[in-house]
Amino acid sequence: MKQLSRKAEDYLEAIYNISLEKGYAKTKNVALELGISPPSVVEMFRKLDNMGLINYRRYEGVTLKSKGEEIAKIIKYRHETLKKFLILISVREEIADKDACIMEHELNSETIEQIKLFVDFLDSNFYKPDTLALFKSFSEAKKRKD
Repeated sequence: MKQLSRKAEDYLEAIYNISLEKGYAKTKNVALELGISPPSVVEMFRKLDNMGLINYRRYEGVTLKSKGEEIAKIIKYRHETLKKFLILISVREEIADKDACIMEHELNSETIEQIKLFVDFLDSNFYKPDTLALFKSFSEAKKRKD
């Protein structure tokens, strides 16, 4: 994957998520999703356009070019995998979402794939169905003890 800043990757993922619903992303949609100001979004749109990752037309919104979409899909996959893993180990969803956003940029691809395999394993029938319930009980007991 092309070496991009975490911020640029977050923008590509946001554009991708919005585009899945609308087919394109407007400045205000990305600003809302990322919790930033519209002028900051326009600045990054210009940078991503210059990098050949998006098609940016002022006042019309943006679409991802194939390279941008490829990167966005990878980031989204990493985010969803990590978020699902964190939720499985009893991290509250809103925290899991924020933490996954941080981790998706830092972890090695091999680590992400092993986490994905572990999540898939837990979702399969290969383990006893009460394993997650036992972990949750263990976790809660440990928190009370500490």
